[in-house]
Amino acid sequence: LSSSSGNAISAIEDLDTANSSSIKEQILSQVANASVQNLEGSLPVAASPDVSPDDVTENENKLEQAAKKAKKHAGGMKIFSGNGNMALASDICQHLGVNLGKATVGRFADGEVNVMIHENVRGKDVYIVQPTCPPVNDNLMELLLMVSTLNRASAKKVTVVIPYYGYARQDRKMQARVPISAADVARLLEAMGVDRVVAVDLHCGQIQGFFGPRVPVDNLDGGVVGINYFGDKDLHNTVVVSPDAGGVYRAKKFKEGLAHKFDMNDVGLAMIIKQRARAGTVDRMDLVGEVKDCDCIIVDDMIDTAGTLCKAASVLKEKGARRVFAFASHGLLSGPGNDRIAHSDMEECVILDTIPSSPQRKANDKLTELSVAPLLAQSIFNIHAKKSISRLFK
Repeated sequence: LSSSSGNAISAIEDLDTANSSSIKEQILSQVANASVQNLEGSLPVAASPDVSPDDVTENENKLEQAAKKAKKHAGGMKIFSGNGNMALASDICQHLGVNLGKATVGRFADGEVNVMIHENVRGKDVYIVQPTCPPVNDNLMELLLMVSTLNRASAKKVTVVIPYYGYARQDRKMQARVPISAADVARLLEAMGVDRVVAVDLHCGQIQGFFGPRVPVDNLDGGVVGINYFGDKDLHNTVVVSPDAGGVYRAKKFKEGLAHKFDMNDVGLAMIIKQRARAGTVDRMDLVGEVKDCDCIIVDDMIDTAGTLCKAASVLKEKGARRVFAFASHGLLSGPGNDRIAHSDMEECVILDTIPSSPQRKANDKLTELSVAPLLAQSIFNIHAKKSISRLFK
């Protein structure tokens, strides 16, 4: 069908120059008749009331599903990825049933970022999957230049999907003469012409306000993936624990998710109050709540060096906890983080794949990595189809 239409169109273009309108009409009529015959021979015919479902062949079902998928993803959606997390981007494309866009994101001889898009994106809705995880500055520069490249290539809309938002912890001035880096990164993305931002579990919700009203931000709750995982476990006297006062709201949402989805209405809530001697070092921890003979789930947004997490697990064990689990959306595991988890009092530490994995992580028996690709794929599709995002978390 496509080849016959292409030949007819080229013939029509030749006829335009000769002003042969009557012959052109004959060719158009022939193409229309051929298209109808091809469609009748290839696409499944709607079942009549007299035809039972058993009469529909397997090939017709496959053709119908393929037609539905093509219709669902029609509208010019393109997905590209930098070097931040290619595996996650590929998984997202697989769930959406589309191909990952062809692009070169490399380095020149002097280390400068080299970006080249190998597909036509004019008038398309483009999505860039790129976490700004370590190496943070390299991944951030790749993201900025990809946004700039796509805007200069006349893309209709550019949406950046940032599974892990780097510099998020520098969200306010805690002392004199320091930057608010989270806001500065937002300004950089806005300056490049981003139309929308999709992130997973921002370190603090107010980062959404660092972007202007022209750039909406969707902060996806990665906890829904952990809720499904822990809901299927055989837990006894479950208590959700927040490792600090700032994470109580996140732990409370996790607790409510377990109660709503798995009817675990007896889930408790506890909190650990920590006093830091300096950044990355905890001086003292106090527990607020009862955890004796309970299975505890420590819920946090990220694990960096895992010092706080492992010490919190030890405190819970000292207070009589039966088993200690942990869940975090972002497993940075900087420095000795992976080894600390391997030798900790925790039964299991669950993270999402917002940050690329490594052989050391895969070798850690206490570390479990869940995929966030289905959540991101559904969010991208809802945005593209102009559907609600919030309904994914109800």
